[in-house]
Amino acid sequence: MTAAEVICPICDGTGWKRVEKHGLSAVERCSCANEAIAEAAFESANIPLNYDRASLDNFEMPRDNPTARSGLGRVLMQVRSFVREFPSEKHPGLLLIGDPGTGKTHLAVGALKALLLKGHRGTFFDYQNLLDRIRSGYDPASGASDKEAYRSALEADILLLDDLGSHRVTEWVEDTVTSIITYRCNNRKPLIATTNLPDVAANGNSEGLSSYKKSLPEVIGLRARSRLYEMCRVVVMPSVEDYRLRNQ
Repeated sequence: MTAAEVICPICDGTGWKRVEKHGLSAVERCSCANEAIAEAAFESANIPLNYDRASLDNFEMPRDNPTARSGLGRVLMQVRSFVREFPSEKHPGLLLIGDPGTGKTHLAVGALKALLLKGHRGTFFDYQNLLDRIRSGYDPASGASDKEAYRSALEADILLLDDLGSHRVTEWVEDTVTSIITYRCNNRKPLIATTNLPDVAANGNSEGLSSYKKSLPEVIGLRARSRLYEMCRVVVMPSVEDYRLRNQ
């Protein structure tokens, strides 16, 4: 018998448990039902296996660099605050900006998982893979999942878009990403995004940002960038040792 087939001894598998309130008999949701809902949300979130164990609780801090440790500590507090206050009326989304290897995806996935545990639903998309699937969806011979990729990006309760801006810049790419971000912004649908591209608007002195040939607004366009800032809490990662190397 699998774990999914084990009958809950509290509710006898119904999902509802009998309780006494003010001397009267009533029913309320059993904890096993909440666990089942959370399990289903995790299964449909498409989180990559590489981040299967990632959480905010196991985000590793550098031990021998007090400055980097302090900077990442502030970032972690900001992400935890985003989760705690979700959904914020002013900024229902989260944008993590910083160099490759600073831990952005780990934090983004950790935030998404924490929200799934709170009863929300969401899905993970790699930016380049999403655009490739949307383009493939125009092919009559493409699979159903590719045809649904664009609608999923629009309608997901929470969309995690990893590595925003990593695709080659074309007019079609800019129009597509602008369409997705604008739709989600206008409909108050939360977006969690990460990007390696710098944006001076996020930090006037460019701290924590490397010199790239192109900036975030140059790659995704000014309209999409404007919508991102309208809907997202922007967090700039400090310059630190590559997170992937640090955790090998």
